[in-house]
Amino acid sequence: MKDPRDEVREAYGRAAREVLSGGKGCCAPECCLDGTSRSLYDPESLLEVPETAARAALGCGTPVAVAELREGETVLDLGSGGGIDVLLSSRRVGPRGKVYGLDMTQEMLELARRNAAEAGATNVEFLEGTIEDIPLPETSVDVVISNCVINLSVDKPRVFDEISRVLRPGGRIGISDVVAANELTPEQRAERGSYLGCIAGALSFEEYERELARTGFERIEVVPTHEVVDGMFGAIVRAAKPFSPRSPSAHPGDVPEG
Repeated sequence: MKDPRDEVREAYGRAAREVLSGGKGCCAPECCLDGTSRSLYDPESLLEVPETAARAALGCGTPVAVAELREGETVLDLGSGGGIDVLLSSRRVGPRGKVYGLDMTQEMLELARRNAAEAGATNVEFLEGTIEDIPLPETSVDVVISNCVINLSVDKPRVFDEISRVLRPGGRIGISDVVAANELTPEQRAERGSYLGCIAGALSFEEYERELARTGFERIEVVPTHEVVDGMFGAIVRAAKPFSPRSPSAHPGDVPEG
């Protein structure tokens, strides 16, 4: 049986090659019905990025809007793909900010770097690696975003641990993901779509909240936005890492209590 990670790498590599050759990227039929991924973005936002970045949009939401980014913040995009969310974030955080894009697929990294060069984005950096082993030091970013990628991980607890590790005290997450209704069993989720199609590997709302709480996050919100298939929803996920007692509260990425 093929490793799901290898399947994901192959599919996203194929999608990147399609975009580079002038087509529209597609990871699986469930992710690309009627151009849904691209249509979730504000049309004005799509004008901010190269056409190849927009055509490679394979997510289920708009995490840049969810995260409410601010000037000067350091942002990490997990599973950055063709770079659309990195490039949109780079404009929000401005020249004093920094945006990292993390992806494990060489072809997507190539596409993203080409898009960044075309956009003239000088405050971005694309890293090769997996979301279960983020190649950044502890407490190095203010915000973690992700667009329909965590559901593809085969070790989701490790992903949440890594997110917590790289976030500074007071940092936050703004994630778009596919989430299952609480009553659906893993078998029922698999009946509704493939792992590669962002369906079979999705956590339920309760499971998502439980994992974030286990990792120490607070102010957790997992809110559905639209139904993808029966009982499976695109959702926005917000949470904050508590402040350390000795942590200063003047950093641009700090989130006030309350």
